[in-house]
Amino acid sequence: MTPDALIRARYGTRPEAQSPFDPPAEIAPALAMILDRRVTRRYRAEAVPEPLLRTLLAAAQSAPSKSDLQQYAIIVLQDPAKIAQIARWIGGMDWIAEAPVFLLFCGDIRRGRRVCAAHARPHANDNVDTFINATADAALAMGFAIMAAEAAGLGTCPISYVRNHVEKIGPMCGLPQGVFPIAGLTLGWPEGARNWLSPRLPQDVVVHRERYDESGLEAALPAYDALRPAARPRYPEIHGPKPEGCGWSENAARQLSVPERFGLRTWLKLQGLALD
Repeated sequence: MTPDALIRARYGTRPEAQSPFDPPAEIAPALAMILDRRVTRRYRAEAVPEPLLRTLLAAAQSAPSKSDLQQYAIIVLQDPAKIAQIARWIGGMDWIAEAPVFLLFCGDIRRGRRVCAAHARPHANDNVDTFINATADAALAMGFAIMAAEAAGLGTCPISYVRNHVEKIGPMCGLPQGVFPIAGLTLGWPEGARNWLSPRLPQDVVVHRERYDESGLEAALPAYDALRPAARPRYPEIHGPKPEGCGWSENAARQLSVPERFGLRTWLKLQGLALD
């Protein structure tokens, strides 16, 4: 695909519409791959070779981290029974059980505490800032893993729903105090056609120049909703069923209007994390 076609697809503009902007006439293959990235929700029953898996993990560790502290951990699950159990806990995501590899990306404050102890120094940063730093480190590592997997011909799908079951997944993965899940990532060889490319919000809604400006949001939503097929409504038991489906903005509003993961903060505190 040409750069213009890639940009057009990423923002969901129709063929007769003009591209949101004029990209360069030529771009590097790695950049084209990123623009064409999409999730994978069907996997072949084929293992990921260990040398390749370790190389992908090295790519994940190539991500930048706050002050080079590397406050994250990656739990590699390849036991089909464990992966299937996570799929059963989450429900509604059958492709999780199909994936030969499930990576759990975690924030890891524990390692820093132990490093301080090894040098007889106090760990003076058990606070919400360190929690954010560790979360960002884990998210960056996951992003790099996704890009590396795409480059190798593998597919991935991030799974935030692991945080709905931290009280089960934590013990399964032996997470000690100071280590907490951020997201899971299914990894494997794609089966069949690639998944639909999810258009992103207009760049002017997400990217702000010099200062934050939200003045165009409401005006942009109807056109953006029209670009995406109607989806299964979120929380039909609370907001009412909608057989014809919902647009992106209505589904986002439905999801954000219902409190989720009530017990997460309590679990984090039990996990030895100070969120002050």
